[in-house]
Amino acid sequence: MNYLSQPWPWYVAGPLIAFIMLSLLLVGNRFGLSSNLRSMCAIMGAGKHCDFFAFDWKSQQWNLVFIIGLLFGGWISRSYLCAGTEIHLNEETLLALQNMGLAAPGNNLVPVEIFKWENLLTIRGLIAIVLGGFLIGFGARYAGGCTSGHAISGLSDLQLPSLIAVVGFFIGGLTVTYLVLPYILNL
Repeated sequence: MNYLSQPWPWYVAGPLIAFIMLSLLLVGNRFGLSSNLRSMCAIMGAGKHCDFFAFDWKSQQWNLVFIIGLLFGGWISRSYLCAGTEIHLNEETLLALQNMGLAAPGNNLVPVEIFKWENLLTIRGLIAIVLGGFLIGFGARYAGGCTSGHAISGLSDLQLPSLIAVVGFFIGGLTVTYLVLPYILNL
């Protein structure tokens, strides 16, 4: 068995995440990927047009270095630590997805019937990619952070708004999964 291609067990990954979060809390930083997007927009001059982006992005340079590490770590993981691209799904889930019109669920990380360039200008693609992307961006801005920021950083800091946001994220995810996704896949 190749242990490098297996997911890290909770007793290794959990304490590592806790150590990183404790370190960030002790130095007064918060983690969240939407913060990086805000910093990138500020670097490119969006602060001239929108006050939300008018801030000292240089104070967030550590966050930008984190994004570089995240991309590099993802590349290392995919290139050297991944056993393959097949995703192991429950048989009932595979059958349900096939009944919704997905030809080969589990063969890719995302369903290619929706997420490919050729589908961008179809009704299904516009709803899933464009409208979905807009709603994710709007939701992250409205909630004051993204899922990683609230669920990892905010909950670690025992913030009630983060708990409320995480509950909202889960309710939204379940609603889309069970009510919206079947409709989109049947378009």
